[in-house]
Amino acid sequence: MRSLIMCLMLATASMTAATAVSAFPAQATTEVQKAPVPVYYRSAKIEGLDIFYREAGPADAPVVLLLHGFPTSSHMFRDLIPLLADRYHVIAPDYPGYGQSASPDRSTYSYTFAAAADIVDKLMAHLAVKSYAMYVMDYGAPVGYRLALKHPERVSGLIIQNGNAYEEGLKEFWDPIKTYWSDGSAKSREALSGLLTLETTKFQYTDGMEDVSRISPDNWVHDQALLDRAGNKDIQLDMLYDYRTNLPLYPDFQSFFRERKPPTLIVWGKNDYIFPEAGAHPYLKDLPDAEIHILNSGHFLLEEKLDVAAPLINDFLDRNVAKN
Repeated sequence: MRSLIMCLMLATASMTAATAVSAFPAQATTEVQKAPVPVYYRSAKIEGLDIFYREAGPADAPVVLLLHGFPTSSHMFRDLIPLLADRYHVIAPDYPGYGQSASPDRSTYSYTFAAAADIVDKLMAHLAVKSYAMYVMDYGAPVGYRLALKHPERVSGLIIQNGNAYEEGLKEFWDPIKTYWSDGSAKSREALSGLLTLETTKFQYTDGMEDVSRISPDNWVHDQALLDRAGNKDIQLDMLYDYRTNLPLYPDFQSFFRERKPPTLIVWGKNDYIFPEAGAHPYLKDLPDAEIHILNSGHFLLEEKLDVAAPLINDFLDRNVAKN
């Protein structure tokens, strides 16, 4: 009898232990993952305009300023921000006329790259930001580089993604836009209206992508809804016309690169028809130590290659921008 009781007690203990293991498998077999860093959606009154920005990360961490392209907004960084914000203070604004920022009437506000850079500059002053690494893409490149000319000492690093600063990067896509620059005519302006259609917006997200099934249709639905707002077509055509003012500044941008030599990471979608790979390599003339990665992707490579780009960006920032 005693032996029988001992066997029953041992069996019960074994069952209890097994139940305990099965009830708490996560603690026994895997490491508990951190919760994502929260992202805040804020706005500030800058020059009387409500300027929207996304913000995340520790307030005392090094700042990473994300500057968006056309025809999108800070929305393009929605997936990247949480991947940076565990160690960096990330700020991603919308320019006037884009995203959730104010879109004042053209009769009261001039939509130019100089004005966009000035707004970003004043937003940084409003947020008491004195130093930042800049991620520049598409329109974000001339906005960011104009900002760098104003405050070269504040730029702690550059992450360049399909954003131009060299004539070599303006290929055939730009030919009808250059015609508009040269004559400024209503006919040439209207000829660019096709750049603001759903078909073109979708093209920007899908052309040159290695795997289109990774591109969410939400992108072009979101962007097109904002493009189709009353008055926004003319805002975008104004910006396309003003893009011509960036080209005379290319030598100044290049001088900034040579003289300041900010740590630089270039991550470029090689199949981009708008800003082709030819625009990536000239940076090395002025930034010979830049790290360059040409990815098999298109214009908005973060939509397809975030799993490749984000580790490159974090590694670059950790080595060059993080607090020692």
